[in-house]
Amino acid sequence: MRHRGTEMCVETQPGDFGPPRDEREMAAVADIMMQSYALSPADIAAWVQRVSRPDLRLLREGGEVAATLVFIRMGQWYGGRSVPVIGVGGVGVSPVHRGRGTATRLMQHLLREARATGAPLSVLYPATQPLYRRVGYEHAGTRQEIRIQVPSLNFSERTLSLRAIEEKDTQAIVLSYQRHARHRPGWLDRGDFSWGRVRNMRGEVAHGYLVEGSAGVEGYLYVIRRQLKDFNQELFLTDVVAHTPAAARRILSFLGDHRSLATDVFWYGGVDDPLLLLLREQTYAVKQATHWMVRVLDVASALEARGWPEGLSGTLHLDVEDDLFPENQGRFVLEVSDGQARVRRGGDGGLRLHVRYLAPLYTGHLSAASLRAMGALEGDDASVRAAGSLFAGAPPSLRDMF
Repeated sequence: MRHRGTEMCVETQPGDFGPPRDEREMAAVADIMMQSYALSPADIAAWVQRVSRPDLRLLREGGEVAATLVFIRMGQWYGGRSVPVIGVGGVGVSPVHRGRGTATRLMQHLLREARATGAPLSVLYPATQPLYRRVGYEHAGTRQEIRIQVPSLNFSERTLSLRAIEEKDTQAIVLSYQRHARHRPGWLDRGDFSWGRVRNMRGEVAHGYLVEGSAGVEGYLYVIRRQLKDFNQELFLTDVVAHTPAAARRILSFLGDHRSLATDVFWYGGVDDPLLLLLREQTYAVKQATHWMVRVLDVASALEARGWPEGLSGTLHLDVEDDLFPENQGRFVLEVSDGQARVRRGGDGGLRLHVRYLAPLYTGHLSAASLRAMGALEGDDASVRAAGSLFAGAPPSLRDMF
């Protein structure tokens, strides 16, 4: 069985795609975003201030700005290593250019530029899935909302100090996050764009607190207090990290200290969030907020860039189909040993799949056995078992929105 490609290869003329050239084009971008996402004039003015112009990409058709997106350079952690990725956000199409394949052409241009940077992956949150599946993206992980009833946080840990984060703590916070995130498949290796959203979420300033012990930084959190009716409030954590049980209890104690006014505290992450292990009762809810999608831009580079389980060795023969990038087409041999991978051309193609379905396999979101059961790949039992062992791990998740 071969998976027929789903990508519509409609070419545009050279020079139609790139950053905005002048204020007129920036005004067109603002208008597209306002209409695409039902933003108010104040909201769009704030958005324009936050987005760096060099990170904007426009598709011009017939001399007009037809579509736009934000091009975000960052990384994602897989197997303990940061894999360069191109994040895609703010995708919008002018109302008068819809229904013409404009969005597909926009994404094809984006993917070609993204591959040319050397990044082996692209990631996005889909407002609609058919568009992104047409160009090779697929579900690759989830973003879960974790919500706890504040009155249930009956902790009294005070052995560690907790103080407001200061400017001098910036590097220590970044290192603390990386120490935590590198073991969470799919989490961002944050750049300035993502850290900016942690500290200032669409105009809501987050207050940061650092937890310290004798060994230094043991955890931290950033919290936005949102007012509800009748003087109540909820606490939104834009980030929370604990490296030790004492730090986790100190953070939960701090949150519980808000019980006189706060009803709930919530943050985003994965279903396996370790903080939940410390709660006495199931006074919390975990629900899926959204899936995120990945597009493998370079098969060989993607497989070699990620980390693999130490002490595990194995070989997997792949046969990949890709309608947009001929370089990804054909057979590859993946050889894994002691946390590293080497990829070469050839082999018998024991596991056959479209590049779209390589994404959930790569991240560990879906196993080879599950993909085969859904008809998303074809392979013999030995190949499916080998893939299951090599790509096994914690469920991939994301905390950050972009």
